[in-house]
Amino acid sequence: MPIDPSIAIGAELPAQEFSWTSSDVQLYNLGLGAGSRPTDAGELRYVRDGEPQVLPTFGAVAPTFHQTEPPKVSFPGVEIDLAKVVHGSQEVVVHAPIPPSGKGRSVTRIVEAWDKGKAAVIVQESTAEDLDGNLLWTARSSIFARGEGGFGGERGPSESVELPDRTPDAEFDVPTLPQQALLYRLCGDRNPLHSDPEFAEAAGFPAPILHGLCTYGIVCKSVTDNLLGSDASRVKGFRARFAGVVFPGETLRVRVWEDGKQLLISAAVVDRDLAPALADVVLTVV
Repeated sequence: MPIDPSIAIGAELPAQEFSWTSSDVQLYNLGLGAGSRPTDAGELRYVRDGEPQVLPTFGAVAPTFHQTEPPKVSFPGVEIDLAKVVHGSQEVVVHAPIPPSGKGRSVTRIVEAWDKGKAAVIVQESTAEDLDGNLLWTARSSIFARGEGGFGGERGPSESVELPDRTPDAEFDVPTLPQQALLYRLCGDRNPLHSDPEFAEAAGFPAPILHGLCTYGIVCKSVTDNLLGSDASRVKGFRARFAGVVFPGETLRVRVWEDGKQLLISAAVVDRDLAPALADVVLTVV
């Protein structure tokens, strides 16, 4: 059986020790489109030497940033073909501003295995600390595996965010680059779904798609720039569900509603009649 929830749920994966440099942060920010306005002071915060500002979304990739092999979906109680898997959701909460360089240790557990009938959802939760034991961030993510349901697990709750029934407080378009996925894959995600046309076609897509975590970071950065004065330190947390694919070169339309300390967000693809890209998006402000 590819998924055995009695083994998977609660399983702790091997701890990862990792490090990152200011150059890694710069590359990550460039992978999100930083530098598109190369003389703008706010934009240059993301690429300054030695101390580039760090978005909380960097925490989602920091432990695997230097990987050069395609990922494997092989955990205790879980064995799934990579071609069947897409990213389902992602959340990062920072407990202190992420420094522009450092060393850390991440521990990940499988916390849920949901049976959606024709598909399965595997949920992981990770905590990252520096080497002195100070908590840096907590991340929660899910993968959606087509054709892997029917193992008898619980269906899982609905975690949808209801957007206000009014005009958004802000709306802006964010273009992506045709080569965006090829650049972003240097941030540690070498899944051929994002670079190999034949692999993408075998997985059911007409062309390689943009990494979900790239879209996730792009939207967080765009909201930070447009509403928070390009100050990443004001972002406490960011979560989203991946509602559809984005192809490199397409333009995202981001809509934002203010709700106290939270910004409620939607992101859709302009090029395909506002096809959903991210849903249930919440940015929490410090």
